[in-house]
Parts: sequence; structure tokens; C-alpha cells
Amino acid sequence: MSRACAPAIGVICLLVLVGTGSTPVAAQSEIAEPQQLTQQDYAALAQYVVKDKDEVLKQAIDQAHADCFKNDCFPSAKQCAVCHPQHYREWSVSPHAYAQLSPVFNAMSNKLNKLNNGTLGDFCIRCHTPVGMAINEPMNMSNLHRHPAAREGVTCVTCHRINQAWGKGAGRQALVPGDIHQAVYGPIGSRELNKVLSNPDHYGVLKTREEPEVRGRDIHSKSYRFFQLTTPGFCGTCHDVFAPNGFRLEDAFSEFKHSPAAQVDGQNCQDCHMGKVPGEAKGYTYGPAAIVGNTATPPRKHSNHMMVGPDYSVIHRGLFPHHLHAIKEKGEVDLIDKATEGVVQETGLATMKQWLCFDDSAGWGKPEFERTVSANRHFPAPWDNPQKRIAARKILNDQYQLLAEATSARLHLLRVGYQLGNVEVLKCDDDHLEFEVPVMNGTTGHGVPTGFDAERLVFLRVHVWDPKGRLVFQSGDLDPNGDVRDSHSFYVHNGELPLDRSLLTLQSRFVTRNIRGGEREQILNVPYSLDPLPYIRPETRPFTVLGRPQGARKHKQNIEVYGVTRGHYELGHHQMQGCGTYTVRVQLIAGMVPVNLVHEISDVGFDYCMSASEVARGVVEGHLVLHECTKQVQVK
Repeated sequence: MSRACAPAIGVICLLVLVGTGSTPVAAQSEIAEPQQLTQQDYAALAQYVVKDKDEVLKQAIDQAHADCFKNDCFPSAKQCAVCHPQHYREWSVSPHAYAQLSPVFNAMSNKLNKLNNGTLGDFCIRCHTPVGMAINEPMNMSNLHRHPAAREGVTCVTCHRINQAWGKGAGRQALVPGDIHQAVYGPIGSRELNKVLSNPDHYGVLKTREEPEVRGRDIHSKSYRFFQLTTPGFCGTCHDVFAPNGFRLEDAFSEFKHSPAAQVDGQNCQDCHMGKVPGEAKGYTYGPAAIVGNTATPPRKHSNHMMVGPDYSVIHRGLFPHHLHAIKEKGEVDLIDKATEGVVQETGLATMKQWLCFDDSAGWGKPEFERTVSANRHFPAPWDNPQKRIAARKILNDQYQLLAEATSARLHLLRVGYQLGNVEVLKCDDDHLEFEVPVMNGTTGHGVPTGFDAERLVFLRVHVWDPKGRLVFQSGDLDPNGDVRDSHSFYVHNGELPLDRSLLTLQSRFVTRNIRGGEREQILNVPYSLDPLPYIRPETRPFTVLGRPQGARKHKQNIEVYGVTRGHYELGHHQMQGCGTYTVRVQLIAGMVPVNLVHEISDVGFDYCMSASEVARGVVEGHLVLHECTKQVQVK
């Protein structure tokens, strides 16, 4: 428990002793010095004594939770959104904001710890919820019970409460603790902030420290310039990952350091991923850094915090993107918003658990649905209130609009990174058709895919139709689970479908050396035939020569900068149906992860009570067709 929660403990102790009054009659200082209580105080306390101690404890804990969430050393992004609405909106739908909410990530982290008997520790999760690890939350708890700032993943304080260059430590870095008034670290410093603080007539009354007797907007007291925040090295802290045993998981930062974008063009990660065009260094937009009250600060360079990537959400739309009015925290009560001169600030609409009961697909809250609801129709609380359902639908409409914007940005980013050439016919006659399709890296900053490339599914889907419109060839099609027909497909492994020998996939492969036999491909980079008590241990000899531990490696299949890979396809006489016009269609498709990974990690369970099939279905539904080309081939 963080030190910020300590005052709430006094409240718990008082309420357990004296019961559940509407307001405690003794101040905290009186709890510390009980001898100062008068006889009248003791008489007043006596009337609050109740018989149901369990109810007392429950109410006390709820109040303590509310106090913890309000006064914590790591504020939620919702508090930052008051003055930074544009930054919050962009961030709320970003992969950073989804980092900890992802059921795939959490199950994978738990599975790896299970395979290594817990010795992997917080190696994975410390990048996905820095706040959660800083406040000592359990590694494998449900997001339904995490602190609000912890489940926000890579939230505001994750980047703007860093004041040291920690280097490539796979996310091992310390956040500067403090409530909303604590100084932050940014690209410029306090120049504009000082102007705002010195002009209360223009921007309103602002508070840089906790003063209960003063009404005003809570704000951070200072903004220090932190040079590394605008450099690629800041991103490299989490985006270049060595496992504890020396296994290299991610190379994004290392690839960038040696790329033409860095060494020739002088660009950095932010130029492509926080600029006005996703994936392209075409400059930045301009806008106010903050809107204080109803007044905007002068325009300056705006860094887009959406930072889209190959990941996308598969969870309930009420939970993601982060929405200011969607989630009601446990123990939360309506509070007086001092920044609005005593107007009651509404809390979230429903808890995360209640949102999971909202049937989005059935159309709850839509006018056409609500008109058909009969008087005896049952809904789970709080959705038995039609006004709640209508309010939820308004929130979901906002969510879908924002998700559509993010999908459009993701599509643009991936189209920049992957380029598809034209179909090149090599041989064509009535009993043989042979052709190739080039796929190129369209960025100068790193390979594609990059990062966690062993779990990035990018492949070519090829169909050929004969002159009568019959499908005579296909590659890159999916099995009933949603996997391509490679060696990791269960249908291929079980002999129910043939191996797709023409498949072009850019997914890298984990290769492990087992105690018995030679090397083998695996979905996770943990050898299965280990000793009876497997655990992560340092290598007993240097691995610098190989750049990897002795027992595992990664077979990279991504495309380097300026690189090209080619899909090669052949149709034999048994597929050719004589002369005529054959139609070849090629699609370049990108997905988040292969479905076989979902199966591999499913035994530890998925958050939000999701089944493996629900997760897999969401993964497949998120596939994007990046490029498509069609060619008519005349066979004579």
C-alpha cells in the first residue's frame, strides 16, 4: 500500500471501533491523542456504535479505497485530462493505454511465469503497468481490481514522472512519486506554466498544493525540462528487450539506431510515431499545450499521443478506450469539484464488472431497442434503469468513433511500413503457371515487423481463379481456428489440413534447444524439455559472441530497411483448367498475434472472464488488408 493511503487507515480504525456514523466526530489528530477527547466527545461517539461489525468494516474499506484513489502518489490520466483534453483523447485509444488492459498480454505474462515457476518475476509486466509495480500490486491480479492509474498501462506519469536516463533496462526505471501537484518533466520546462500560474485573472484560481480551504483547479507546480524525453533513447528503455537469461526479445531501438533514418536523416522515433502523419516524418501539428478553465495556452508543436501500432483492442468497448465518464471506481462517491466552484462532478457511469454485463451486440440503449423493451424484461443492475442504458450507448458511440479513428491511423501506419509490388508472371502455359509477388520495407527506420516480431502475423493471401470462376489455388487462407496453415496450426499438426508450402509470412520464430533431440520451433521461447524445476537463471558463460543464450534463439524473418522478400507461387497441371483468362488476387494482411498463441497461453485464463474463442475471434476480426493487387493472366 502506498504511503498516500496511510491517512485512510486511521479512518478504518476509528470506524471499526465506533461504528458507521454519517461523519466521524473526531478529527485525525484526535485519534492520535485520545486523551484530548472530552466527555461530550465520548458521548457522541457512543451513539455510533453498531452491532454489525462486518458492515462497519465494509463501509470503512470502501471509503478508504475512495480516499486512496483520490489522493494517490500516482494520479490517473483522468486528472491530467482536465487541462489536457486533446492529449488525453489521443492517448486513451493508444497501444500505450491498452498495454495493461490486454487479456492476451496478461495471460502470456502469467503463462511465462508458470513455465518458469514464477522466477521471471515482473520482467514482462513492469513495462505494461509501471504504476502497478511501483505500488506493489500483485503481478497476476485481474484488471477489475487494479488501481485506476495501474490499469492505464503506459499512462501520463509513466513518461512525465521520469527524471533520469535509465538506459536499456527493459522497463526497469523509477517514477517520481507525488499527487497531482507534483512537478512533471516535459520537453520545454516551466516557461508557459509560470505564465499561467502568474495570471489567475485570466486562467482562474489554480492550486499547486493541497489546500482544503481554497477553491481552485489542482495543477502540477512545476514542469522541468527533461532532455531525454524527445530522444530515441527514451523509447529504447522499453522497446529493446533482453530477457534475464540474455534472450533477445525485441530489437526495435537497436534496429533504429543503425538505420538510415537515424544515421543519415537525423530523425528520431517521435518524428514518425508522434507526428501529424502516422509512420511518416512529415512534421507536427500545432496547438495549445493545455486548456486551463476555458482559456487555451499559446499554440506550440503538438506531439500526437495516439502512437498507433499493430495492436488493437479485443475487450468490451465500455472498458477501452479509456473514457472520462465510463468507469465508476469501487467505493467512489460523488465529490465536489473545487475547480467548478462547488458544482457536483459526476462519477463514472458503471463499474468495470457492470460494463461486462452490458450487452452491446444486442443494441441496449439504442432507440430502436428501447422501444421494444417490455415492462417485464429483466436487466442486470444498473442496466435495469433505461436512462443508464441510454447514457451507456452515448458513451459507446464515442468509443466506436474513436476506435475508428485509431483503426484508420493504424492502417495508414502499416501501409507505410509494408509495400506490395505487382504480380510478376515467370511462366505461363496451359499446364503450368508460375509467378512472384515482391513485398518491401517502406520505412527507413527499422525492419518490418519490428518489436515483438515473433508474435506479429503479417502474410500474403493469394487466390487464383480459372476462366470459369472456380478457385483453383489458395495460400494464406485461415484454418477454422483462425491460423494460417503453417507448422503451428493445430489442423495442420493433426493432419486435418495440408501445410501451406507456398505461404509467405513475416513472423519470426522462436527456436529452442531441448535436452533431448535437436532444435525445434516453439510458440513461446521456453524449452519444454527442461529439468523438473525450470527457472530463469543467468548464463554460466558469456553469451556476447552469439548474442543469445545457449538454449534458445530467434529466427528473424522480417524485412530489413530497403529489403525485399518475394512470395513464389506455382500451379501445376492438376490445377490448370486449360486456356483462358486466369485471375490472380494478392492481399497483404496484418494481424496482432497468431491465434495459436492464444491457445498456448489459454490454460492460465483470460481477464474479464473471456474465453479463448472470444479472444481469438477478436484477434481475427482485427486483421487488416494493407494492400491488394489483381492481375489477369492470359493462358494460351
